[in-house]
Amino acid sequence: MSLTPRPAAAPEGSGRHGHGGGRRGGGPETARRPPRRRALRWSAIVLAVVILGTASAGYLYYEHLNGNIHKGRRTGADDSKAQRTRPNAAGQTPLNILLIGSDSRNSDANVALGGSRDNRGNPPLGDVQMLIHLSADRRSAAMVSIPRDTRVDIPECEDPGTGKSYPATNDIINTSLARGGAGCTLATWENLTGVYIDHWMTIDFAGVVRMADAIGGVEVCVNQNVWDRSTPSQRGGSGLKLRAGRKKVQGVQALQWLRTRHAWGSDLMRARAQHMYLNSMLRTLRQQSVFTDTGRLTDLAEAATRSLTVSEEIGTVKKLYDLGMELKSVPSDRITSVTMPSVEDPLNGQHVVPDKAGADRMWRMLRDDVPFDGNGGETKKKGQAEPARTPSTDAARLGVLVQNATRSAAEAAVPGRARAIGQVLVRHGYARAGTDTSAAVSADRTLVRYPSADLEGDAQAVAKALGIPAGQVERSTDVSGVTVVVGADWRTGTAYPKKSAPRAGDLPSNSDALNGSDTSPCMDVYKPYRW
Repeated sequence: MSLTPRPAAAPEGSGRHGHGGGRRGGGPETARRPPRRRALRWSAIVLAVVILGTASAGYLYYEHLNGNIHKGRRTGADDSKAQRTRPNAAGQTPLNILLIGSDSRNSDANVALGGSRDNRGNPPLGDVQMLIHLSADRRSAAMVSIPRDTRVDIPECEDPGTGKSYPATNDIINTSLARGGAGCTLATWENLTGVYIDHWMTIDFAGVVRMADAIGGVEVCVNQNVWDRSTPSQRGGSGLKLRAGRKKVQGVQALQWLRTRHAWGSDLMRARAQHMYLNSMLRTLRQQSVFTDTGRLTDLAEAATRSLTVSEEIGTVKKLYDLGMELKSVPSDRITSVTMPSVEDPLNGQHVVPDKAGADRMWRMLRDDVPFDGNGGETKKKGQAEPARTPSTDAARLGVLVQNATRSAAEAAVPGRARAIGQVLVRHGYARAGTDTSAAVSADRTLVRYPSADLEGDAQAVAKALGIPAGQVERSTDVSGVTVVVGADWRTGTAYPKKSAPRAGDLPSNSDALNGSDTSPCMDVYKPYRW
């Protein structure tokens, strides 16, 4: 900065550009800017600094939120037998997200909230497992729970962090999380249901508390005073203590509600209580001005990104926000919560297995994107038909392998099924049809699988000969030629059983369906836990 005194002002009337008014050196004097122009210039500079500063702060905060998110591999299994649902007439496909509640006690916060300090350091179990299904047209949604003590086939999985491999096994579904993480749980669901799952999310005890606090309370209801505590006959309990009626729960009390099992009488009723909470939470968020209240939105974003671990494809704030907006767009009366139909496990009375008829109907509705509610008010648009392909090989020369996959969690395999269906194929001209006896496999539904595009037409022709629907023909790297997988849905007869297409709202009676707009449900309390 120059410290030279400013020259005296020119006398009134003297010319600024005349000979007497020039600077030393004879050059013309630069014109002074009027005060108004200087003010405008400085205002523009200040405004630019404010805008740039705000944008930078916004970008840094966005990156901070992204940094909060923990990510993992989508699946922990090498091969999935689930196929994406075909696009509808508008080219849209459904979206399936698996939500897993972990009982991890690998932090001070989780030990304090979950108790059971002896389990610190043990692999976490997936005690809450719920599939969120958004229809292709985004006009309806479903939330489907599987009880944690359901015995299922768990495929071979690999832990993406350690590289440790876990062999396939038959066990209760909550143990899948400990066999390679959320990707293994996703693969287990896909193998059980045949539903392709796009993403997963996990949340632990501390995450539930953070999210519940950020939301500001969710209304729940009990018909009697409840206190879920240890009793002489049953140790443990969530600690939930509420008086009868409608109450708002948040923070630790919200976690207690979601974890309560003994006071409701069973795991199935715990799923019902969780559905009631989530339906109420969605209604609460709709009623709040979350997306116009910067403070609330910031609190929710901070809590969500710190609380969730997600599959890597949705590991950004924008993608999570977009998912939330898609779910928000579904009307409450088009959201249906259900629990997989189940029956007592014949091998262990403390466990359950899928009720085959009811569960299969539910899985088919998800695969075919049939709404779980009947409130659509219009006929569902059918998906685009898959064009038929021309077989590349004469039936007499085509090698076809038939596998007996009729074993399920509830029933043993039916002896001789592969041979019986192979003989049907021989009668249809497939003289080289043979039986695969190399390994015991299981599948809930019958499939025709093929390894490469050149065999697609042959696989379709085999399916047609057996009466198997075209939607059950799929490409898979798990086979070396056209393979018929005779599933648990075809245990008898030589003609594939025909099933009528499910209709909107045609749920099994034992699925305990709740509609998202229904505010009347209230939990009954098992007598030992009343006070």
